[in-house]
Amino acid sequence: MSSESSYYVPASSRLPIFMALSLLLFVYGAGYTINDLGKEDSYSHWILISSFLMMWGTMFFWFSEVIKENDSGMYSDQLNTSFVHGMSWFIFSEVMFFFAFFLALGYVRIFAVPWLGGEGEKGITNILWPGFEASWPLMETPDNERFPGAHHNMSIPHISKIHTWLPFWNTLCLVTSSGTIALAEAALKKDNRKAFKLWMVVTLTLGYIFVVLQSVEYYEAYAHMGLTLGAGIYGTTFFLMTGFHGFHVCLGAIILTIMTIRGFRGAFSEHDHFGLAAGSWYWHFVDVVWILLVLVVYVF
Repeated sequence: MSSESSYYVPASSRLPIFMALSLLLFVYGAGYTINDLGKEDSYSHWILISSFLMMWGTMFFWFSEVIKENDSGMYSDQLNTSFVHGMSWFIFSEVMFFFAFFLALGYVRIFAVPWLGGEGEKGITNILWPGFEASWPLMETPDNERFPGAHHNMSIPHISKIHTWLPFWNTLCLVTSSGTIALAEAALKKDNRKAFKLWMVVTLTLGYIFVVLQSVEYYEAYAHMGLTLGAGIYGTTFFLMTGFHGFHVCLGAIILTIMTIRGFRGAFSEHDHFGLAAGSWYWHFVDVVWILLVLVVYVF
C-alpha cells in the first residue's frame, strides 16, 4: 500500500523499449508504404500492419500493469498529481504536433500558391509552372500525366452528391460524443453507474461510427474523386491532416474502450477515476482538432 507521503516507483520494464521499437517500425512502414503505392510486388504495408499489432500489444500489457498497480493501492495522491501533469504535457505536445500541420497548410495557401500565381516580390509565375492560376484547392499539378490532380474537391460549399455529406455526419458524431463523455463523467461523480455505463457505450458507438465514416470518405475520395496522396499538395495535406487525426481518434477510442470495460467491472468511483478523466481530456482534444480541420479543410 502507498501512503500519502510515499512515491511508488515501478520496477524496470521492457515495455518502453517495445513501444519505441513499434513506433520506429511504424514510421519505417508508413514511409515505405506511401512510396510503394501502386507497386503490386510491395510488401511494405505488412511492415505497417506489424507495427500496429506490436503497438497495440504493448499498450495492452502496459495498461494491464498500470491498472493492477492502481487497483493494488500503490498510487498515492502525489503520484496521481504527477499523472495529471504528465497527461497535460502529453496533450500539449499533441497540440504542437497538429499546429505544425496547420502552419504548413497556412503557408501553402497564404504564401506559396499566391507566389506561384505571380503575386508579391517572390512571384514566379510562368517560370516553374507556365499558365498557372493561383486558386485553392489546386486541382491540377505541373505533370498531370504522372501525377493527375483530383477530379473533385472535398470542400463543403461544392457538395453535389450525398456521399460528400460525410464530413457533416462525422462532425455531428464527434461533437455529440464529446458531450456524451462529459455526461458519463458527470454521472460517475454522482455515483450513477447505470447512466455512466450508458453514456460510455454511446460515446464509443459514436467514435467508431466516425472511424467507419472516415474510411468510407477515403474510399470515395480515391475511387470517385481522384483525390489521392499523389494528387499534388491538396491531396497530400488533406490525407496528412485528416489521416493523423483519424489515427488519434482510433487511439482515443481504444483508451475509452478500456475505460468502459473497467467501468463495467466496477472500477472507478466519484473520487478516483483519473483514467476516465484522462481519456475524456484526450477525446475533447481530438474533437477540437476536428472542428478546426473542418473549417480549414472542408469549409474555407
